[in-house]
Amino acid sequence: MVHRAKPGRERVLIIGRDPLTEHILAEINRRSRNRPLVVGILDDRSMVSAVAGCPWLGPVSRLADAVNTTAPDRVVVALGERRQRTPIRALVESCVARRIAVEDAADFYERLTGKLAIESLLPTSLVFSRRLGPSPGGEVFARVLSLIVAISGLILLAPLFALIAIAVKLESPGPVLFVQSRIGACGRPFQLLKFRTMRPGGNSRSEWECDNRNRVTRVGRWLRAFRLDELPQFINVVRGEMNLVGPRPHPVTNFELFTLVSRNLNELTGSAVSYYSLRTMVRPGLTGWAQVSYGYANNLEEEIEKLRYDLYYVKYASIALDLRVLARTLRVVLLGAPAVAVSGTPAPGSSSAGASPLGLPPDVPRAQAA
Repeated sequence: MVHRAKPGRERVLIIGRDPLTEHILAEINRRSRNRPLVVGILDDRSMVSAVAGCPWLGPVSRLADAVNTTAPDRVVVALGERRQRTPIRALVESCVARRIAVEDAADFYERLTGKLAIESLLPTSLVFSRRLGPSPGGEVFARVLSLIVAISGLILLAPLFALIAIAVKLESPGPVLFVQSRIGACGRPFQLLKFRTMRPGGNSRSEWECDNRNRVTRVGRWLRAFRLDELPQFINVVRGEMNLVGPRPHPVTNFELFTLVSRNLNELTGSAVSYYSLRTMVRPGLTGWAQVSYGYANNLEEEIEKLRYDLYYVKYASIALDLRVLARTLRVVLLGAPAVAVSGTPAPGSSSAGASPLGLPPDVPRAQAA
């Protein structure tokens, strides 16, 4: 249920009820703080009862009256495929002229959640988007910063690399490094490097950690909890295959599956658009927006949820966003704490209280294939 307004809470009036409206209301109700107040919904379809605790204020033609009655700070337009019926004149006269913010529902959802609503995206919004991917300046900054950090890390952390290598070898036989083919920028495969965290051998059913958890070593649990198993990817960064920040590279074996599934997600238009290919517009990263906002994925549904965060990063990639991701990653590395979702709720699989850096790390509950 949407609660009563508190001082400073933004009042939101929604025009239209489509699937994205339901997602927006669900996300608002999940937030524990900075939650806007939905004062009502306007829609031409007859509604007998309230929607998720929000009153139905009548048809779209009553926009002017609804604005006068509810005094919103923002009007969110969620008419979807019925955009030709958008009340442009009423929006200009009742909202824009009175300095009430008017925003498309998809843009509002992105700001609210830090991810893209793939199910409700209009393909034309991507085709004609003025912003998709980093700016040339941002791309150069990301590459230079990645090289500086990676080269410095390889030099300064050389003693730590040696200690980890010895610990890996002492606990179980096999190579120190785990090498796997991953999908890079523009869909090109490359060989990703990690410290080995599992015992070699065995027939794996999938790339997801839940199907290989019994093979994780004690040293591997420590390495994963503090993300130290990812350190050899500094070599991938120096090679030009990765940056510090970007979507985590998926195994080549999962590429066709993820591409196929992502083509059938759009509920609004039914368009078969390969949203997954947009993920490869930028170099993959040692850490990423999806990693710090959601965590690891353990099944296909969770991978698609992470895709929403990855596409948000691709769309809004910037120096500021990269620095934000790095700051949150540094906190995880130093404290061994799980990432916290952007909505303010703990990332799936994490404890609300956070993990103690002093206790023995438990099995990592999310897939390490990411």
